[in-house]
Amino acid sequence: MNNFADRLIKQIKQKNSRIIVGLDPRLDLIPAQFRPAQARNDKSAAACITRFNKALIDLLHNNIVGVKPQSAFYEKYGPWGFKAFFDTMIYAKKKNLIVIADVKRGDVPSTAQAYAEAYLGKSSIIDAITVNPLLGRDSLDPFIKLAARNGQGLFVLVKTSNPGSKDFQDQVLSDGQRFYETVAQQVVEWGKPLTGRSGYSGLGAVVGATFPDELKKLRSLMPHNFFLIPGYGAQGGQTEDIKSAFNPDGLGALITAARSIIYPASFLNGQRDESPKIKNWPLKVEQAAGQMNREINTLIT
Repeated sequence: MNNFADRLIKQIKQKNSRIIVGLDPRLDLIPAQFRPAQARNDKSAAACITRFNKALIDLLHNNIVGVKPQSAFYEKYGPWGFKAFFDTMIYAKKKNLIVIADVKRGDVPSTAQAYAEAYLGKSSIIDAITVNPLLGRDSLDPFIKLAARNGQGLFVLVKTSNPGSKDFQDQVLSDGQRFYETVAQQVVEWGKPLTGRSGYSGLGAVVGATFPDELKKLRSLMPHNFFLIPGYGAQGGQTEDIKSAFNPDGLGALITAARSIIYPASFLNGQRDESPKIKNWPLKVEQAAGQMNREINTLIT
C-alpha cells in the first residue's frame, strides 16, 4: 500500500480516529520532569524537546492517526533543533504513526526541487509535508512528482486558520471567485495523479476550522481531497465548525490540535508547577486526546 491517501485511510479506520497531534514544543510550557531547571544551551533544549515528544508519542500512538511537528519550533535551536525534529519523526514512524512535516515550503522551481528532495526523497521517513502554492504550479511540480513517485502526500495551503488569511486568500478575482477557491480547484486537478484505490488523492488542502462557511464551500469543491484542519481547540475552532469537513463516508478530514492536547490545562499558562499536578500530566494528555476523539466521532454518520 504505497499511496499516501490509502495508508491514511487504513490508519483512520484501524484507530477510529481523525486526530493529528501538532508537536509544537515550547520550553516554558513543557512539564518540569522533561526539562532542566534552565536550558543551558540549544543542545540541552533540543534534548528536552526530544524527551517530551517521545513521551507524548508513547502516550498517544494507539489513539491518534499521526503527528505534525512544526519545523519552526525546532529550527530556532539550530542544528540540535533539526536533530530533535528528525529524531521525533523517526520515533513516530517506529510507533506506526503518519508523519506530516509542517514546513510550508514553496519556491522557484530549482529551489523547490532541492526542498522536495530534502523532505520527500526515497530515504525520507516523512509521509507528507505542507506546501505553499503562492509561487504557482511550477513551484509545486517537484513536490507533486516526488510525492507521486514515492507514495507520499502534500497538503497545500488553501484557506488558513489565521485571521489575516483574508488579506489575500479572500480576494475576489476577475472571474468572481475568491483566491482560495481558485487554489482549491487547481489542487483538485494537480492531485489527480496522486489518487489511490480509495478514490482519495494524496494531494490535500490546509483549511482552517476557524472559517466554517469557507470550509463547507471547499468540501463541495474538493470531494476527493483530504483536509488538514488547524484551528481546533486553543485557536477557537469548535466541534460543530468542522462537521462539514467530512464526507458521508466519515473520511476526508484530519483535525489537528497541539496546545489543547500536549499542554493540558495545568500548563497552558506556562506555570512551572512542582506540585502533584505535574504527576498527572500523562493522564491529562490522554484525557484531552480521548475527549477530542469522542467529540469528532460524534460528527461521523
